[in-house]
Amino acid sequence: MRYCLILLSVVLFCNLYAASQTAEELVNKNIEAKGGIEKIKAVKTVRLTGKLVANGGFITGVQTQENMRPNLVRETFSLQGMTSVQAYDGQIGWQIQPFGGRKDPELMGEDDTRDLLIDSDFDGPLVDYKEKGNSVEYLGHDVVDGDDALRLKVTLKDGDIIYCYLDPDTYLEIRRETQEFIRGSIKETVTDIGSYKPVAGVMYPFSIASGLKSDPSSWQTVTLVKIEVNVPLVQSDFAVPASLRK
Repeated sequence: MRYCLILLSVVLFCNLYAASQTAEELVNKNIEAKGGIEKIKAVKTVRLTGKLVANGGFITGVQTQENMRPNLVRETFSLQGMTSVQAYDGQIGWQIQPFGGRKDPELMGEDDTRDLLIDSDFDGPLVDYKEKGNSVEYLGHDVVDGDDALRLKVTLKDGDIIYCYLDPDTYLEIRRETQEFIRGSIKETVTDIGSYKPVAGVMYPFSIASGLKSDPSSWQTVTLVKIEVNVPLVQSDFAVPASLRK
């Protein structure tokens, strides 16, 4: 019996070690597939510009996202002469929502900032995940729209979870499922990613469709028409407006 228990412990340890090694290997393959760590880190700023379609095509506008290292993000949506803004300055999230009748800047609550925090991660949750306080587990094979995929579970520092699905041939991400734990409830979002193209030696997706897992009507699609890297951005564009500073 004692021998069996020892053998079982050794097998379990080896399985856990192998799973850890596999997760690390997949993370490295994903980074290499994107262009390699040197080219990824050579990008200091990025601007994404695309066409957003939502509500079954009834809403169509221009979506932009600007990121600056290490963790600044500003997102805008323009429609019929109005532009909404959501931004994170590295510590605080703020917004302007004219479509809701609020034309003045306002601070965002902690819960509303969660999505921005994920978007502010310049290189995504897999690059330098240990330094960021994230952990990664390999959960084996899965199926995405009928195709084989490799499933990674990324537990973020704040406890939220991102499931990254990698194409087994290219090792690029094809889907993310995000679980945000907000005041005792779980917000589950799905993002399908595709149409990768190289920009400055780094692979970027030009097609992004996302929405709540439980609500198909919430889905929206962004087709990027331009991705610019190392464009001149100023930190003040991300900063909390003076009217909100104490």
